[in-house]
Amino acid sequence: MAVPLDSAVGGQWEQMSAILDRQRQAFAADGPPDVALRRNRIDRLLALVLDNADDFVAAMAADFGTRPKAGSLFTEILGMISVIEHTRANVPQWMRATKLMRAARVFGLRAEVEPSPLGVVGIIGPWNFPLNLVVLPASAAFAAGNRVMIKMSEITPRTAELMKTRAPDYFDPAELHVVTGDAAAAAAFASLPLDHLFFTGSPAVGALVQQAAAPNLVPVTLELGGKNPVVVSPGADIARSAARIAQGRMINGGQVCVCPDYVFVPADRADDFVGVARETLRGMFPSIVGNEDYCSSVNQANFDRVVGLIDDARAKGARIETVAPPGEALPDRRTRKIAPTIVRDVDDSMLIATEETFGPVLTVRPYDRLTDVVDYINARPSPLVAYWFGPDDSDFRSFVRRTRSGGVARNDFAAQMIPSAAPFGGVGRSGMGAYHGKAGFDAFSHYRTVVGSDLPFTITGRAAPPFSPSMRATTALALAMARRRTHRRLRIR
Repeated sequence: MAVPLDSAVGGQWEQMSAILDRQRQAFAADGPPDVALRRNRIDRLLALVLDNADDFVAAMAADFGTRPKAGSLFTEILGMISVIEHTRANVPQWMRATKLMRAARVFGLRAEVEPSPLGVVGIIGPWNFPLNLVVLPASAAFAAGNRVMIKMSEITPRTAELMKTRAPDYFDPAELHVVTGDAAAAAAFASLPLDHLFFTGSPAVGALVQQAAAPNLVPVTLELGGKNPVVVSPGADIARSAARIAQGRMINGGQVCVCPDYVFVPADRADDFVGVARETLRGMFPSIVGNEDYCSSVNQANFDRVVGLIDDARAKGARIETVAPPGEALPDRRTRKIAPTIVRDVDDSMLIATEETFGPVLTVRPYDRLTDVVDYINARPSPLVAYWFGPDDSDFRSFVRRTRSGGVARNDFAAQMIPSAAPFGGVGRSGMGAYHGKAGFDAFSHYRTVVGSDLPFTITGRAAPPFSPSMRATTALALAMARRRTHRRLRIR
């Protein structure tokens, strides 16, 4: 493996590589951990978060500039406990080998498939949920019996440093090690010969991570984003739909990979929808600049990017409605706060039509026919989640059947994430692989087939020459029977 040429990056790579070697040696020496140790590691990981919850919440607020502490506590910490507890409870069941060909056991042929740990799992975390989105995959990796290395996001440095300094109080570095550093450190981390690499972030960076992992043939799980569509159906309650969609857009200041991005509304009800959304946003935020419950853009670069998307749309003819409190000048560069913004009359020449917004901006598009909506969504990269507001009717089932997305949520924000056992992941440009529940255990396990024979004769050895007349006749008969069976099925259809 070639070390990156830059000396500083090369030094970081060497340090990370030494930790990787230490973890791999410990894994080889100790063997796969039993249920008790796996659960103990999950418990220590949860204790690391819970014991330091107030400090983590304060660190994230400082990293963002303004981030609601109650929101961080709910989304970052409390929101992941049910998934972790579900994982912990099911580890014994998931670890069991699957017995195959049970009837053949009496004759001396035993076959089973056993989940085995991969070894050392690397996790590269994002900035929008810098704690939750490293702890959840780490808990799944521990459940599967692995050691873990985490690269925290450099965009939230206080949270990263806190995780790095507190983790050794709960883990030996041979079990869990936390890495901090800039984008170059992340690139070095991605180039390590890990046994699995888990990344959460943008599709553009995800492509780079996959490229970095490729020379070592490291398998990757990519949890990415995308422009999540929302369809308000003809049978939907407009007032309820508009209020819930507006609320969902504003969680974490719109900096959520599962946020609704653009909304299709029946053309004759679009004005009503916008009216309710506007009033909902006004009621949520009577003030913004000095409001501790209003989340800032995480840094100047993201602030400028979102403002740039709005300005580009305005310059190209979009209708822009800024829902700002009276007397407040927004966007405010000092606090990095952007008022909730509703954008209409969008066309594909505008950047906002193709770029993930990741801010407090909601695009509203009128439609006349649901088939046109489905065609529009299908002509674009598959989103992480597709939303539907309205009844569970034939239109909804057709929408689910005909579109492609990581998940589908009906009538509520991120409803697809409510069941702790449900897999979470994208498809196409919104990601590959999944975790949460057993999907996380499976992502970090290798399912190894183990077959043993105590038969007095060989089964597979018959494929070796010389071939007897009886073997040739048996082969010809089996081929003829397979042909007849296949063609009989085709005639039945």
